[in-house]
Amino acid sequence: MRKVLTLLAITTALTAPAMAQSPAPAPAPAPAAAQAAPAYKYQTPQLHRAAIDALLADPSHVLFIDLRRPDEVSAIGTFPVYLSVQIKDLEKELAFIPKERPIVTVSNHAGRAGQAGDLLTKNGFKVVGAVGSQLYEAEGGTIVKIAIPQRQAAAPAAPKP
Repeated sequence: MRKVLTLLAITTALTAPAMAQSPAPAPAPAPAAAQAAPAYKYQTPQLHRAAIDALLADPSHVLFIDLRRPDEVSAIGTFPVYLSVQIKDLEKELAFIPKERPIVTVSNHAGRAGQAGDLLTKNGFKVVGAVGSQLYEAEGGTIVKIAIPQRQAAAPAAPKP
């Protein structure tokens, strides 16, 4: 038993200095979802939850333009009132957007929303700001999930007499 304790003491004495000098393991990288969104680089102000909630309190005085694809809107959700115009179609749809109403542009993380806000401002629209629906939800805001209606099969034609 004495030999085992002596061997254990020698092993500990030899490995302790090496363990003390080895650097701590590097922390694991953060998962992609937890990493920060790209820096916002647009002239249109980026709005956060408090500002959006104040605008949603009276939606008859503001127009939310959601610039995402329909599959993004249905999968992620959106605000309870909005006009859907995909970013790629925005310029050709300008004539159908009312200029007298303040506008909030919407995308997932405010990138496309900021781009659209700058375009609308350049064309004479009153843009209040841009918002990312996922950022709004992360701040505690409520997003409405929209289910895509299922297509109904056509009723069979009645036989002719």
